[in-house]
Amino acid sequence: MNYKIDEIEIKNLDHLGIVAGIVDEIGIVEKVNELLGTDSREKINCGEVVKAIILNGLGFVAQPLYLFSNFFKDKAVEHLLGAGVKAEELNDDKLGRVMDKLYKYGLSNIFLIIGLEVIKKYKVSTKYSHLDSTSFHLHGQYNNRDRDETEEQRLEVTRENPIFITEGYSRDHRPDLKQCVLDLIVSSDGDIPIFIRGGSGNESDKAMFGKILVEYSQQADFESIMIADSALYSAKNLILIKDLKWISRVPLSINKAKDLVRTVKSESLKDSSSKGYRYSSSQVTYGGIEQRWMVVESEERKKSDSKKILDRLEKEAEKVSKEINKITKLEFEQVSLALTEIEQIQARLKYHQIVQIETCIHINKKGQEIYTVTCKAIENKELVDDIKKQAGRFILATNILSETELETSEILTVYKQQQSCERGFRFLKDPLFFADSLFVKNPERVETMMMLMGLSLLVYTIGQRQIRNSLKTRKSSIKNQLNKATDRPTLRWIFQYFQGIHYFKLEGIERISNLTEERCRILEFLPEACQKYYSAT
Repeated sequence: MNYKIDEIEIKNLDHLGIVAGIVDEIGIVEKVNELLGTDSREKINCGEVVKAIILNGLGFVAQPLYLFSNFFKDKAVEHLLGAGVKAEELNDDKLGRVMDKLYKYGLSNIFLIIGLEVIKKYKVSTKYSHLDSTSFHLHGQYNNRDRDETEEQRLEVTRENPIFITEGYSRDHRPDLKQCVLDLIVSSDGDIPIFIRGGSGNESDKAMFGKILVEYSQQADFESIMIADSALYSAKNLILIKDLKWISRVPLSINKAKDLVRTVKSESLKDSSSKGYRYSSSQVTYGGIEQRWMVVESEERKKSDSKKILDRLEKEAEKVSKEINKITKLEFEQVSLALTEIEQIQARLKYHQIVQIETCIHINKKGQEIYTVTCKAIENKELVDDIKKQAGRFILATNILSETELETSEILTVYKQQQSCERGFRFLKDPLFFADSLFVKNPERVETMMMLMGLSLLVYTIGQRQIRNSLKTRKSSIKNQLNKATDRPTLRWIFQYFQGIHYFKLEGIERISNLTEERCRILEFLPEACQKYYSAT
């Protein structure tokens, strides 16, 4: 039987049914509409637009958001977003209006509301929360708000004013570009993002981390032990978060920390439950806050640090040898000039000292008195020994003094899970994700975009956690990229495996093509909300 072209509809579905199903199960569309409201005159509501943005973001086809409507031209839009929704309705104007509504309501508030719902629904452990930040570089010009506002106003966590797109410390190693900052709090249970915040490009973690944790604790309806790197650790921040429970790395720029790392004897270190680590614990007071400090020595890091020290010693020894050889051949009109040259060389040295300095007087061919100098460089043994003692060592601190509540050995274990934030940042900065470099045109939209990126990360991490938990509970596995059985697949791999699935409609009857037996088996480990998108009617 021959069919007319307009009787057949064939669209790409691929892995987008999985994404749509997770969005549905979380309830993002309903929650966004509850917060922003709906208008019966609209063909597509705000929640559906946010869902479409997440589908675009997790499409993994290097299709940036400024090509939003193009992304949906070959997709099963009605199947994914609802009957009557057309690709052409997902245009730039609609996208912009929804982004402006999200911004006006309060981006961090929206994200935290959804995050708290996720925690309850999926029983995500909140015993530990990890805070970290990263930067995103941007191209083009941005119209920043009034620069005459006070420093205090700039550092407000909750605000109506947009962020500054400006130069700052670039974690992307692109100091030539303007940037913005993204602060992220995740649970150690599945790397689930709970709180997200956009910041100005020149913002200091040290200035903001304490304020962010206070803001977070006031809005969250649970108690959590907060974990952050050394940017949190300052006397001012410790006072600010004195009512919270926290774990932080102590910067060795603090004299008390530097002395402790240097003076702790190797024989006093205990083996940690984390292989390759040893530690020693003591109770100290810093910034008026009583706390436990844990000196940690990493075997692997000690080897690495020791090798770096030797390399630096050798390079400096070679360099100073050349400089001494050069200076001994010079002639000076005054002794003071010769000694000044020596002082300048010494000032550039870190690991060596210049000793045995001798000056000699000579008469040159013109009958004038001139001076030469000889000297020798030796290793600054006391300094080098101190540095070697610190090799592989760092300090972790907590204000939880009770071993019963938090064992010392557990402090290291949970701090190492700080990589949860790093994994989130790597995901957001992946070139296949729509935010490898931001492209929207004003600070408000940039900040909104970062929140939407966070929602995409939330959907991804929940999906990955769900399939891993399902495989573990049912003591099953699926094959990974290397054709080996695993019960901890990445959701990215699942997405890749579902490429080539199509939705088609013939004479009003819907069908899904290329849904192999193995793909059907994988769907069994995903929520029912995902499975429905791969079921024919």
